[in-house]
Amino acid sequence: MTDAAPRRRTETLQEPTPPVARDAVARGIDREAIVTVYGRCTVDYDGRATSYLEAGDRHLMLKPDGAALVHTDEGQQPVNWQPPGCDHAVSCAEGELVVESLRSTPDERLAVRFSEVLQVSAFSGTDETDLALTGTEEDLRQRILEEPALLEAGFTPLATERDTPAGAVDIYGEDEAGRAVVVELKRRRVGPDAVSQLRRYVDALERDLHADAAVRGILVAPSVTDRAGRLLTEHGLEFVSLEPPAE
Repeated sequence: MTDAAPRRRTETLQEPTPPVARDAVARGIDREAIVTVYGRCTVDYDGRATSYLEAGDRHLMLKPDGAALVHTDEGQQPVNWQPPGCDHAVSCAEGELVVESLRSTPDERLAVRFSEVLQVSAFSGTDETDLALTGTEEDLRQRILEEPALLEAGFTPLATERDTPAGAVDIYGEDEAGRAVVVELKRRRVGPDAVSQLRRYVDALERDLHADAAVRGILVAPSVTDRAGRLLTEHGLEFVSLEPPAE
């Protein structure tokens, strides 16, 4: 019988020493596997900004496309990450496991230093199928662009994916009074992460525009958690309940 997936291969180590963990991570990187490390670590980022996370129990995932993600036990978003196209490196220093994700354009470095490694795993395989999505954020964007009054009366869209130092804004426009409006779109119920993302966009755009510019931030999603609702109020941001169109 022919093996339908000859590239499948897994390796898992429980509580390895740093040198053994280093070698396992290196093997996984070399064979272009998904590599995960769980344990007690610090996270140091230097690039467009600088950040440092004190020691905590975290999960690190390295993907063969160069992406790196650091997760805690809360939320769906990583606490730090690197995009596809980065180079992964692993070493031991002062008795600890050090995993780095390096990006050259722009120059960024994410270093995760494990004082204790509880598990290392590497998974090789293939996935040739594409996710079939209905009701996407793009559908939601098109719905607003076609009927801006769904957001509010007098709203005028001016650009999509407008670049800011904090990232690309989903929809940028003006309200009836001529004030700049940043619109962040989410296709599902969202929590505090989405509010923080919107606030970063608003702050970045205020810095880009003149000092007395009034920039509004509107989060568009089917619903938000109670905590997200409180944060929206605290930061002077707004929420509009809207779902992507159904097919």
